[in-house]
Amino acid sequence: MSPAKALLLEAIEISKSYGARLALDNVNLAVRPGEIAALLGPNGAGKTTTLSILATLLKPDSGHVLINGKPRKSDPTGLGRMLGLVPQSLALYPTLSAAQNVWHFARMQGLSHNDAIEHCKRALDEVGLGDRASDPMHAFSGGMKRLLNLACGIVHRPPVLLLDEPTVGVDLQSREQLLALIRHYADAGAGVIYSTHYMEEAERICDRVLLIDRGKLIAEGDLEKVISLGGSRPRIELTYRGQLPDGRFGSLAGVREIGTTVSEGKAILEMNSFAQVAEVLHGLRTLDVNVVDFNLHSPNLSDAFIALTGRTLRDQVL
Repeated sequence: MSPAKALLLEAIEISKSYGARLALDNVNLAVRPGEIAALLGPNGAGKTTTLSILATLLKPDSGHVLINGKPRKSDPTGLGRMLGLVPQSLALYPTLSAAQNVWHFARMQGLSHNDAIEHCKRALDEVGLGDRASDPMHAFSGGMKRLLNLACGIVHRPPVLLLDEPTVGVDLQSREQLLALIRHYADAGAGVIYSTHYMEEAERICDRVLLIDRGKLIAEGDLEKVISLGGSRPRIELTYRGQLPDGRFGSLAGVREIGTTVSEGKAILEMNSFAQVAEVLHGLRTLDVNVVDFNLHSPNLSDAFIALTGRTLRDQVL
């Protein structure tokens, strides 16, 4: 992503407390046109609070948000319509049809009656629900409701899209459709902030990672940079027959044993690079150790997430 592109949405030193609990602590983040920024963090890290402030639904205690370089108060209606929010909780009317739901949101965003009808049809076609436009929302599956939720968020073609866990509870087919549509939307020039707990989704479609924990932005950058911050190295997980002597890998520079289960004949080795795999396997053969199976593991975003936050997901949502 070219740094020359103007910021579509920017949060500058935003902080927010709920009573004595500090939810956000001087957070700075931004998104540019054509970019998907993954907002990651354990439960309770401050992601939902961040998205609510970015969407101007919640006022920060300090700091401010700029939309297209301007505070919303300078043009509340025009700048507000630059944003499209797709919340984790379904924001839909169950007794209305799919078309009526989307049309309602189009009208709330200021589209005329006729424009709302046109935009509604296009949004439903984009999410694959064009043939179900007349069906009531309550008759939809969970995945279809998520697709409809997205249609409501993009119907006015906002240049900034804020997504809070859009694939939670979604079947595989609907999930793939959602991810493809979000990537296509960004490729067309929108800026997207994508909050998710699914690390593989972030690795697949996101250009940049914003890792937040305990209300602070603790890591930021492209995938390669954030993964490297986790400190993990490539690993080889071995299943073998035979006896491994003491000091068996001492002669291999950059190779470190991080786990062994003698009774099961398994070992885990950390290496500087995958180029050392052949050297490791050759060394084992010279020791008359028969490797019956091995798996290679490349450092990924999940490794970095655990390393940088120091724990798995929590239950509290902020």
